[in-house]
Amino acid sequence: MATPSKASIRQLEFLWWLIAFLVLAAVLAPIYLKVQGYPFYLLNSVFIVGFITLSRYIFFLPFTWLAHSERWKVILFFLCIPYLFYLVQGLNVFQVFLDEEGPEALIKNLQGKTLSDMTTYIRSEMLLFGVGSIISGVIFPFRLLISVWRKRNRNSV
Repeated sequence: MATPSKASIRQLEFLWWLIAFLVLAAVLAPIYLKVQGYPFYLLNSVFIVGFITLSRYIFFLPFTWLAHSERWKVILFFLCIPYLFYLVQGLNVFQVFLDEEGPEALIKNLQGKTLSDMTTYIRSEMLLFGVGSIISGVIFPFRLLISVWRKRNRNSV
């Protein structure tokens, strides 16, 4: 398999970041348009972008800027530990908020079916991207470790 050029890697990286932010905008748009004072925008954004980016690096590592950078692989390997703690703590804070305040506390300005639909949407997408980012955050360091081992022993990514 031929290695991609640096220009094509940059283009792919830009494309993937664009996709991640488009998905972020599409998922958060209903919340932004209908909910006033939503307290979990940052956490929700970290979940969505983290899930997409780490999943992409897990499956497409040879086609990223990270493919031949052993130093960055080691740095990111160790940065995954506090990142995982942040993700788990954030999901726990969200779940405790729902348990103590109730899902209606997220959406005070809506009523009826819209309230029910929006609380279901928010809870579902937070859990989907939250759990997905945690799982990909657990797998990602092992993928980096395997990549470093392959580079040293087989001269591949």
